[in-house]
Amino acid sequence: MIAAGNQEKHLAGFGPKVEGFDQVPLGDIEATKAAITEETAGILIEPVQGEGGIREPGWPFLRQLRELADEHGILLLMDEVQTGMGRTGKLFAHEWAGIEPDIMGIAKGLGGGFPIGACLATEEAAAGMTAGSHGSTFGGNPLAAAVANAVLDVVLEPEFLPHVQKMGLLFKQRLAEIVDRHPDIFAEIRGEGLMLGLVCKIPNTMVTGTLFAEKLLTVAAGDNAVRLLPPLIVTETEIREACAKIDGALARLNVTNPA
Repeated sequence: MIAAGNQEKHLAGFGPKVEGFDQVPLGDIEATKAAITEETAGILIEPVQGEGGIREPGWPFLRQLRELADEHGILLLMDEVQTGMGRTGKLFAHEWAGIEPDIMGIAKGLGGGFPIGACLATEEAAAGMTAGSHGSTFGGNPLAAAVANAVLDVVLEPEFLPHVQKMGLLFKQRLAEIVDRHPDIFAEIRGEGLMLGLVCKIPNTMVTGTLFAEKLLTVAAGDNAVRLLPPLIVTETEIREACAKIDGALARLNVTNPA
């Protein structure tokens, strides 16, 4: 199996790693091609890396992976735990690339806060998972399934995903202005929809700590980034308020002498 996106430096203390995976650099199609052998079963990737720092391989790259998997008769697997259920403005992030995976893992957003995970697969890919070949103590939990259905009722309303796209664009524009005003703190902004990241020039924990003092919850991620993941029902007023708090907090951050 090939996993796109080397997270080696962020995995200290987590091990041993699952055997059978060869990691290649994110977005490097030639390295991916070179890693495929007769033993390769598939390619696994996040459409947008979350823990890795909101790193985007790009939609053209995802299309290349789909073509590569088809060419070699192997599976394309998507980890959409963070990107799925509307987070990027589409129900699933791979839709931006105009492709479909063979197998997809989702969770978190599917339950709207209630613990649930799901594995979706094409009929062909699912043929290998026959009754009795895989089991789960909590599999098919009736309450979790009912909650997921209720979440889908909301997310699939005609106006829901367009709202996420609109708010994501507004948020990204406002954050871009903040990046421009604080070039000593930020290098760039990344992401899609309401899954955004600010790449920092100073330790990202300094930024998350400063924002926490303003009662803004953000989370540090790999590649020295700060993740911003507001609720998908966030309003324009709330985005403007959050950006004002971010801007004000950063203006008081002493970058030259953080102590």
